[in-house]
Amino acid sequence: MDLSLFFFSASTDDAYDLLLDSARFADTHGFAAVWTPERHFHRFGGPYPNSAVTGAAVAAVTRRVGVRAGSVVLPLHDPLRVAEEWAVVDRISHGRAGLAFASGWHAVDFVLAPDRYPDRKSELPALIDEVRSLWRGGRVARRDGTGARVDVEVFPKPVRADLPIWLTSAGDLATFELAGRLGVGVLTHLLTQSLDELRMKIARYRHLHAGRGQVTLMLHTLVGPEALSTAREPMSRYLRSSLDLVAAMLPGSPFHDATISDDEADFLVGRVLDRFLVERGLFGPVATCASTLRRLADAGVDEVACLVDFGLEPASTRSGLAHLARLVAPGPAPVPG
Repeated sequence: MDLSLFFFSASTDDAYDLLLDSARFADTHGFAAVWTPERHFHRFGGPYPNSAVTGAAVAAVTRRVGVRAGSVVLPLHDPLRVAEEWAVVDRISHGRAGLAFASGWHAVDFVLAPDRYPDRKSELPALIDEVRSLWRGGRVARRDGTGARVDVEVFPKPVRADLPIWLTSAGDLATFELAGRLGVGVLTHLLTQSLDELRMKIARYRHLHAGRGQVTLMLHTLVGPEALSTAREPMSRYLRSSLDLVAAMLPGSPFHDATISDDEADFLVGRVLDRFLVERGLFGPVATCASTLRRLADAGVDEVACLVDFGLEPASTRSGLAHLARLVAPGPAPVPG
């Protein structure tokens, strides 16, 4: 099982120091990659509005670990810009860049590109194809400032000939199937699906993929002898800070179009916290987490992206990394096509 680090902080206080310190640790302790997201206009994930910026910072302080976006909301952007920015990251990292792409789901994000919101899912495959083509040295047609049609290509040229790509899924089977047909990896989580449900979706993905593919599972993580008790209060605050976003993703949620009251938020967090810590994350002593990783591997997961910045004290996060490193498998991580 490959392990990587994933960041999605709800606090800017020490987000970047923790990111870079953890990236250096990952680089020297055999982790596969460091993932940073794209989030807009919300405290939850707010320190990460541009994964290329944070990816460049990670690339500059590391030498071996993969530098990945988890995820670029591609319909918000011109593929030209995405390919340009990440070609720079690939050059800085000497060929370690990789991108997960998402269609986007939060309507407020699309103040950046409101016309693209209705068709964001149907247009995603063509946008991915355009990024791939540009990465390989292709040209695309655009209109310049005078209205003339021009063909343009991306500079600088990336180091890696083919860009490793994942498709992000919150649990929709159709997204797993699309990733299989496109021949890319899957980046997913257990917030809105059980492990048994994930196992079924992975099997479908593998059936459609021309090769084996790669499934990366994001899990909130703290490893250590007191992990469960240490994580309880920070995890409760973290879930509380994201509830208005996450609740709308849940099947049958009553909060799609409603404001969540404080009492409703406390009730929901209290109801899911224990189950989340035990079943939907990577929490506990090394031996317990090793057992969890074996179950995930049996379900078809290739890599666990460990989300470590969920509001712990920095000392607790760093201590957890030391325990987590005991679970890292040696050898290079595979990357999807």
